[in-house]
Amino acid sequence: MTSRSIYAPDVLAGKRILITGGGTGLGRGVAARLVAHGAHVHIWGRREAVLAEAATEISRSRPGSAHYQPVNVRDYDAVSAAVGEIWEQYGPLTGVLNNAAANFIAPTATLSPRAFEAVTSTVMTGSFNTTLTVGKRWIAEGLPGAVLSNLTTWVWSGSAFVVPSAMAKAAVHAMTMSLAVEWGRYGIRLNALAPGPIPTEYAWEMLNPTEESSAGATQAEQIPLGRTGTIDELANLTIFTFSDACDYLTGETIAMDGGQRLAGPNTFAALTALTDLEWAHARERSQAASAAAKAARTV
Repeated sequence: MTSRSIYAPDVLAGKRILITGGGTGLGRGVAARLVAHGAHVHIWGRREAVLAEAATEISRSRPGSAHYQPVNVRDYDAVSAAVGEIWEQYGPLTGVLNNAAANFIAPTATLSPRAFEAVTSTVMTGSFNTTLTVGKRWIAEGLPGAVLSNLTTWVWSGSAFVVPSAMAKAAVHAMTMSLAVEWGRYGIRLNALAPGPIPTEYAWEMLNPTEESSAGATQAEQIPLGRTGTIDELANLTIFTFSDACDYLTGETIAMDGGQRLAGPNTFAALTALTDLEWAHARERSQAASAAAKAARTV
């Protein structure tokens, strides 16, 4: 599905936006569309080669408009140092998009503490580290700013078999509401988006662990509008939220899922019927998808 932008090409002129997890998937796609509408973007991720290639692609329409830094958002000191470099070399940020995430499907009883930490430290701790570091600079310098976080509708419903992700994203939802009140007097706005299924490589495989059509999070037949979403649609909402047309919106998480959360049960409810053997096959499928993604990144 293609869409035509309703925005002027310079609607984000003068905006400098940091995107965590910006080297792949939704973050990379949204970054390119922000640049196309006048913004400068800074993308973070953990793999420098992936980031370098992404920055080249993102800035193709406007050379010099995308910059990258390898940053582990779970490390507060690394986050603080990287934000300091942006301020010194390019000037203050005007916006932050918390997009870095980690997730996989598994029966909760099988999770190790390390697996739990891998997800929650990226989503919850990483979002807090980035928001706090940038927010402190805005407050100290008397600058307004906008923070946007990509969440899921699990923040309202929870979701079986992705409990660490559901917990971590609910925490960022709480942060959004809390800091919207605490930091409103500084002119800092915090909002979040909760998109439904939007096809991306690797994540699409990880969220659909079986061949059963009703057993994952990627099935269009579960969505009232009868289709999955697009990166263009997510980018359109992102552009609006970062634009000057949206200065009175704060503390909100906006669902954009074609009505999916209103029409059915908890996202992965169908997986409760899987046997231990089927879960073993699901793990093999996820591991194969992960291995393929790693192999592709090394080519």
